[in-house]
Amino acid sequence: MIEVAQDGDVWTVRINRPDKANSLTRDMLAGIFEAAGAAEAAGAAAFVLTGAGKVFSAGADLEEARAGLATDGIWEDLSGRIAAMPCLTVAALNGTLAGGAFGMVLACDLRVAVPGAKFFYPVMKLGYLPQPSDPGRMAALIGPARTRMILMAAQRIEAETALSWGLVDRLVAPEDMADTVIELTEAVRAAPVAVRTGIKRMIPG
Repeated sequence: MIEVAQDGDVWTVRINRPDKANSLTRDMLAGIFEAAGAAEAAGAAAFVLTGAGKVFSAGADLEEARAGLATDGIWEDLSGRIAAMPCLTVAALNGTLAGGAFGMVLACDLRVAVPGAKFFYPVMKLGYLPQPSDPGRMAALIGPARTRMILMAAQRIEAETALSWGLVDRLVAPEDMADTVIELTEAVRAAPVAVRTGIKRMIPG
C-alpha cells in the first residue's frame, strides 16, 4: 500500500489505498519512514509524497486509530524524519488532506495541490492533541489565528483558501501534477549535492 519509485535521484512515495481514502496504518507509516531513510542514504535530490485516487490521505486508519495509532509517536517520528532530510521535499497532494496525514505534509519544503482538495485536522472534535510539531509548523506557514481556525475551530479549508493562506504553494490540475513535480525538482536534479544541501540549510524553517 506504500509504493516507492525512483526516477534518477528523485524518489516518489505513493500512498495507494484509495478504497480506504488512503487512510494510514502503522505499517504504512513505517514504510514511508523507511523510504525517507533510504532516499536520504542514497543521496536523493528530491523526495516526493503523493497518493493514489482522489484523496491524498484521510489520516489514520479508523480501526488502528481506536487501538492507539491516533496517539502513536510514529507520526511525530515520521514528520521529524522528513523535516530533517537534506534534499528538497515535495507534497504533491492529489486530493483532500486530513487528520494525522497533515504532519508529513507540513514537514515538506513545498506543497502543491489539486483545486478540489480540502484540508481539515479535526483533533478537537475527536478529543486528541495534534502531533507536537504540527501546530508550530502550521503557524509558521499560515499564522497563529488561522492555525487556531483549523485546529481549535475544526474548520474545513478549501483549496483556494489554502493557497491564499500559504498552506499550499500552488494549485495544479490533476493532469498537470506529474509535469509540475518535474518542474519543481529539475533544478535540484542538476545541482551539485553541496549546493542543494547548502541552500536548504541557509533557508530558515
